[in-house]
Amino acid sequence: MTFGNIIGHEQQKKLLRHAFSSDKLAHAYLFSGIEGIGKRLMALALARMVFCHEGKGCGNCNACRRIDHNNHPDLHLLETNGQFIKIEQIRTLQKNLAFRPLEAPRHFVLIDQAERMHPGAANALLKTLEEPPNGTIFVLLSAHPHTLPSTIRSRCQTLPFSHLSNAEIEKVLRTQVDDEVERNILAALAQGSLSKAFGADRDFYLNTRREIFTAIARLNPASVLPMLELAPTLAPDREYAEAVTDILISCYRDLFILASRASGALVVNTDLEQELRHLSSRCSPTCASAMLDAILQCRTYLQHNVNPLLAMEWLLSRLVFQAPRKS
Repeated sequence: MTFGNIIGHEQQKKLLRHAFSSDKLAHAYLFSGIEGIGKRLMALALARMVFCHEGKGCGNCNACRRIDHNNHPDLHLLETNGQFIKIEQIRTLQKNLAFRPLEAPRHFVLIDQAERMHPGAANALLKTLEEPPNGTIFVLLSAHPHTLPSTIRSRCQTLPFSHLSNAEIEKVLRTQVDDEVERNILAALAQGSLSKAFGADRDFYLNTRREIFTAIARLNPASVLPMLELAPTLAPDREYAEAVTDILISCYRDLFILASRASGALVVNTDLEQELRHLSSRCSPTCASAMLDAILQCRTYLQHNVNPLLAMEWLLSRLVFQAPRKS
């Protein structure tokens, strides 16, 4: 994929093109931004431009095609091995960088999820970033750049990537999703990430979302057992629990809008509007705001490594028992 095929991020493309054309590419970049917004595609497009026989990332020459198939000998891709990027991977990279490039004018190193580097791996990489092999370009990708060692960040030129707009995502969705309601919902729930909109979890965001919201809305404070039975299904692991909070934030935002008597045109979950309106008739804006705050707090707990099941039980108790309601 070339720069021209990547959705959005026009300023980043402009900066990288200018740096390449003026021979002022940095030796190390940190592409920061949420998962699935095109950071990796942009890094590969830059590698294609650097390696291209035409000098522009044509997409048709042998070098460009080999990058497309991830088999170019001078493109070094590091990804997590298990939970971390390990020091052995960095050591192997350093050995490879000690030799001249086999085909390209320089080595190109792409480190995905750089925040997953084991501390030993990060320390080993730091030495290479301080004294990089001549001409080598490093691109680190991270959705959580603040968790990288400051010594690593300081040796990279940071290039932040913003969320894609709903309009940009919806434009791409039109090529794959015929239903307008589904397109609008997916674009809103994607939170600026193409991987969420087009990934394997699409059914989760469309169908499971409805099931989860309906199950929570039907919980009764007079019976604790259904709540305790529901919690494990919503928090089998941390990643799933975080995804549940994502969809609940969207649903309870809509509830707040309807409870506040704002325009229904602002509602995202239009397929749930009947249930949302029924719930809003019994819920004050203060009540809806309190429930939304509880979901956001649960999200914070999950990000700070609170046990997912305990966090979800806490959230359900807040949604069922503690949020104030109209009499």
